[in-house]
Amino acid sequence: MLIEGPYLRDILDQPRALRATAESLAVPPALRAVAGRLAGGGYRRVVLTGMGSSFHALHPLHLDLVAAGVPAVMVETSELVADQARLLDPGALVVAVSQSGASAETVRLLDLAPAGTGVVGVTNTAGSPLAGRADAAMLTAAGPEATVSCKTYLAGLFALSHLGAVLTGGDPEAVRADWLAAAPAVEGYLGHWRRHVAALQAELAGVRSLFFAGRGASLAAAGTAGLTLKESTRLHAEGMSAPAFRHGPMEMLAADVYVALFLGGPRTAGLNRRLFDDVRAAGGRVAMIAPPAEQPHADPFAYPAVPDRARPAAEMLPVQMMSLALAANRGVEAGKFERATKVTTVE
Repeated sequence: MLIEGPYLRDILDQPRALRATAESLAVPPALRAVAGRLAGGGYRRVVLTGMGSSFHALHPLHLDLVAAGVPAVMVETSELVADQARLLDPGALVVAVSQSGASAETVRLLDLAPAGTGVVGVTNTAGSPLAGRADAAMLTAAGPEATVSCKTYLAGLFALSHLGAVLTGGDPEAVRADWLAAAPAVEGYLGHWRRHVAALQAELAGVRSLFFAGRGASLAAAGTAGLTLKESTRLHAEGMSAPAFRHGPMEMLAADVYVALFLGGPRTAGLNRRLFDDVRAAGGRVAMIAPPAEQPHADPFAYPAVPDRARPAAEMLPVQMMSLALAANRGVEAGKFERATKVTTVE
């Protein structure tokens, strides 16, 4: 069993990654030109695409675009290039997210997109195909990441939040300020990682299957949480919308099943509390991942108070602690790949 390994070091490096990304993000002329064409009606739709956590990270941006009246769709890159390629045309602006910028699906997308299709690339790798071939590139500054996506994911969320302000005529500097304000809060939570992991080892004893559920922007955390737990602990874990949990998974409640709900924003928080109560009433093991005001005992499921834009990042912190605790309970090294690889090079 190894907790204090490369995965934990990447987790603890997240505050630095957020600050470094804040320093590196800018609005270069190429990105201003893309935003101007979108505002002027030069693009009929925005296509948001990625794979794995890069795909899930797009949920908040999708909501921002829809709220601003911009037609936008989210499609996994593999599905986009295989069965929905007609979405790619000179009237489309593609926002492609890939931490490596070199995954097989991303390279295929760049090869397939016809001339005139706008491409904004969000990546952590400056020399990648995505960074080099996109019309405009946004580079995160998370630095090298050894194992399961954590600091690159948070930095990617930051970049996408910044991009949303650019594309919708918002204030990118206000976004930067909010995310910079989140960095010390993230650091404070992670400073107690040993206490969090110890508490969660007891809380999660005997768990063999997990569900993560949320609504709205919290779908980013729900989807990424399921992926993170599978990769870092090799346990069964699924992320889904809170309403979807009622459509079948409720029947799986058992002593070895654990449900983690994201409280989310105020508009749907009451619905998520109702699901929490219903799971508990059915005898299920359940926790609410929420800010301190909703977790008066400051347990490890209480993520730090941050500006609302940064909430999808803060929601991942308890998930990361869960992954460390569950790996320790199973006697495996958290975050160590045994069958997969950091960069997927085969479609």
